[in-house]
Amino acid sequence: MNIWLLVLALLFPGAAAAQPPAGRAVAITFDDLPFAAVPADDNASLVGVTSRLLQHLQAEQVPAVGFVNEAKLYREGSLDPARVGLLRSWLQAGFELGNHTASHPSLNRVPLDAFEADLLQGETVTRPLMQSAGRTLRWFRHPFLHLGTTPEVRVAFQEFLAAHGYTAAPVTVNNSEWVFAVAYARAQAEGDTEAAQRIGAAYAPYMDAVFARAEQQALDLFGRPIPHVLVLHANALNADHFDALAAMLRQRGYRFIELADALQDSAYASTVGYSGFNGESWLELWSRQAGLRPSQQPPVPGFVTQWAGPAANRGY
Repeated sequence: MNIWLLVLALLFPGAAAAQPPAGRAVAITFDDLPFAAVPADDNASLVGVTSRLLQHLQAEQVPAVGFVNEAKLYREGSLDPARVGLLRSWLQAGFELGNHTASHPSLNRVPLDAFEADLLQGETVTRPLMQSAGRTLRWFRHPFLHLGTTPEVRVAFQEFLAAHGYTAAPVTVNNSEWVFAVAYARAQAEGDTEAAQRIGAAYAPYMDAVFARAEQQALDLFGRPIPHVLVLHANALNADHFDALAAMLRQRGYRFIELADALQDSAYASTVGYSGFNGESWLELWSRQAGLRPSQQPPVPGFVTQWAGPAANRGY
């Protein structure tokens, strides 16, 4: 073994593990429940989006975890039963809910105690809902994929998560799906059916390039495929086009697995540090830990970015 392979083996124990079963696997997760992309006051449209998305997931036999921002359950300061009902729909359809904090703050930008308080506020509704469905609230997803800027904060927060029964849900396939979603919703709102169709048609090809990049990153680090964790959002784009995304993934050889099963892979035991770059996936963080420079994300088509407008630079 040359010195570079030895370094990789020490940093990333998964690189030396036995080959996994043939084929590719991915766990699907959705952030910003009960809805994302564009603020909506029309609960009927939110019910429609949720219903169509869940129907796609069931038809494609895709297990999924939806991560909740509980602040979105309130309207004019009061808990909205219709929006709580959207979360019940996920549970009734057989899916799992996780905590994404109440108000989506960044652990890189707010004090640890304030962030932890926001997390606890974000389980006020979700935990009882999970319990009523006979399930345990166990997953947490960092907003913006920000893990904290110092080792002390990261360690302290991991201890906090463990004390409250949470496991952090990583992301290996980060992407600009949300830019497509904002553009798609805006085209729909303006009644431009042709533009919405064009944006939707460009979504799966873009994600195909995203997965090609993630697959190469995994091979560079571990010398083998790993089960991926994909982050998406609960929005009209996925409500209308998740079937095309699922077809693309199956064409690439993927099967859909539970998040817990994906994390059994030894790759996820690899150390994750702070890179100083916003919103990077675990693959990108692992690459920087190994002294590698992650490749650029595939570009979003210009017409999609144009339709998204200033929101394309905001980030989730």
